Amino acid sequence: MRIAGVDEAGRGPLVGSVVAAAVILDPNNPIEGLNDSKKLTEKKREKLFLEIQEKALAWSIAEASHEEIDQINILQASLLAMRRAVEALQIQPEHVLVDGNKIPQGLSMSCDAVVGGDALHAEISAASILAKVTRDREMVMLDQKYPQYGFAKHKGYPTKAHFEAIAEHGVIDEHRRSYAPVKKVLEQLA
Repeated sequence: MRIAGVDEAGRGPLVGSVVAAAVILDPNNPIEGLNDSKKLTEKKREKLFLEIQEKALAWSIAEASHEEIDQINILQASLLAMRRAVEALQIQPEHVLVDGNKIPQGLSMSCDAVVGGDALHAEISAASILAKVTRDREMVMLDQKYPQYGFAKHKGYPTKAHFEAIAEHGVIDEHRRSYAPVKKVLEQLA
């Protein structure tokens, strides 16, 4: 049975899109060291990112933008990105394992939600790595555009440094306006 693992990265940050990935691994071409992306070093994630793309039967990466997050909320945007990732696979799976406790609506194949699945299923681990590396790279690119915010370091998460940068430099277009800390700054400016 062709099984796709699906995971997302970027639900917690105050800026940017949420990124999801879907991966169908090749049972004849195993990948050593797959794990929850948060438990791997950046260097290890980068190495596995390339290996997954080389060895997987199929993989895809999709997003929901910061505008979509503000329109439909982060949960629905995460599920939308996951559905987009599955639908973009070159080979359609017969079954999908989704990290978490919710399943994206509208998929034509059977699905299971697996809490903590990124540490339990290699397919979900691979998807978590693709999503995390892609999201982190986007934050590094955003950092080049707005170096004063420190995105390369904190990846858009609500850290003290990020709050200080928002207080000093304001909100940029890519900030998620529906998130309370961003909304609060915008209300103070209004």
